[in-house]
Amino acid sequence: MPGEASESELRGPVQVPNGLTPGNVSSVTNLQESSAAEVPELNVNDPANRGVHSRTQNRILFAELRHWVLGAGVEDSCLGQTHSSGRQRVPRDSAMWTGWWLWPLVAVCTADQFRDNAVRLMQSTPVIDGHNDLPWQLLKKFNNQLQDPRANLTSLNSTHTNIPKLKAGFVGAQFWSAYTPCDTQNKDSVKRTLEQIDVIQRMCQLYPETFLCVTDSAGIQQAFQEGKVASLVGVEGGHSIDSSLGVLRALYHLGMRYLTLTHSCNTPWADNWLVDTGEDKAQSQGLSSFGQSVVKEMNRLGIIIDLAHVSVATMEAALQLSKAPVIFSHSSAYSLCHHRRNVPDHVLQLVKQTGSLVMVNFYNDYVSCKAEANLSQVADHLDYIKKVAGAGAVGFGGDYDGVSRLPSGLEDVSKYPDLVAELLRRQWTEEEVRGALAENLLRVFKAVEQASDHKQAPGEEPIPLGQLEASCRTKYGYSGTPSLHLQPGALLASLVTLLLSLCLL
Repeated sequence: MPGEASESELRGPVQVPNGLTPGNVSSVTNLQESSAAEVPELNVNDPANRGVHSRTQNRILFAELRHWVLGAGVEDSCLGQTHSSGRQRVPRDSAMWTGWWLWPLVAVCTADQFRDNAVRLMQSTPVIDGHNDLPWQLLKKFNNQLQDPRANLTSLNSTHTNIPKLKAGFVGAQFWSAYTPCDTQNKDSVKRTLEQIDVIQRMCQLYPETFLCVTDSAGIQQAFQEGKVASLVGVEGGHSIDSSLGVLRALYHLGMRYLTLTHSCNTPWADNWLVDTGEDKAQSQGLSSFGQSVVKEMNRLGIIIDLAHVSVATMEAALQLSKAPVIFSHSSAYSLCHHRRNVPDHVLQLVKQTGSLVMVNFYNDYVSCKAEANLSQVADHLDYIKKVAGAGAVGFGGDYDGVSRLPSGLEDVSKYPDLVAELLRRQWTEEEVRGALAENLLRVFKAVEQASDHKQAPGEEPIPLGQLEASCRTKYGYSGTPSLHLQPGALLASLVTLLLSLCLL
């Protein structure tokens, strides 16, 4: 393109290894020019071309240096051919000398092959990511005004996620987080949650060529076929239902397909991960009686139970109670990083036994337990969960746009192919990779759908009034039948009063 540097200018002059001088330097120059001429010019600022540009440079450099090696009849590792073309041969001692730098060249070529294989796999099996907080960023930055020119998702660059990055990363389905913070609990959490579901749905309406809002596993597969990003709603935090089975059902009808039982705060019916650090006190010892009712109603409706953010006791209780597999939408392995947001080994065993799924989080603090992390360490978590819970228990839950620090090599959603290439380098089979990309989540989703039963009577028993914070709520419904909801002491006092009244008659 006009004004852009050529490949040779970007790469710089060819550096001929010392001692390898057949005497025909012009042939290398000719090879450089012919190799560059075969490659179309690329816009290196386009996220979709980042990997292509770097691989193009590697291949041209490999071709230039291979010219010197093939003179000695060395096998072409990229093409699997041995050449003896009549070129001037390098003396035997010089050919032996090339060994130390030949293998790095082979490694470059092989790395390109892993990346190419990753792209090939992802073209037919794109990634389903379990958790992305772009809707939260749209609220913070633009108050959910999607028609603000600054909020244009084709050009928005201040986030980990935009449309070009999603395409470059081969993201085929995304659970968008309808998140509202813990400080909305007992206040306006339901209103805030409705607004976040609304902004997800408006994303689909405003960009119909990119996003397809779906509510089931068949919808995900339809979006794959149409080359769109299947967009699903995941509500992050049980406080969003305000301890109401009626609100749970209403959110289901609005498209919610997973509910994270807690965020980083207890609900009146489930304990969060901060209980395990001692920062919060256990209230429900995992799940209260009403919490068990929430899990059963989610099973009945066909809502995926998400155990990211919950305490270990809540993990155990939900895994034992649920009739369908569950997910951890964005958590990693506790044994590799001792952070209480991660999943311990004995819970991974329960994940294996129940056919459930851990979608690995990319947040540095959960990957390395440090401020810095890298792509290889994320792959370590995927490896570890595969080892302990099986290849069917692994998925991706990047937590993009919900975290402040990301590993080097996984800076935004365009980087998924590089992580898949790393798994291939670690000898994951194509079947295992396809599972982690999409098939494991689709299996869980289908199992949740099959376990649902809309003909079964819905749960109706409300949470006891005494378990709710009363500062900002009315008591309609409870006041009509007080005997059903009074605490034992209050019930005894009422009975004594009644008996005394009868004696006075």
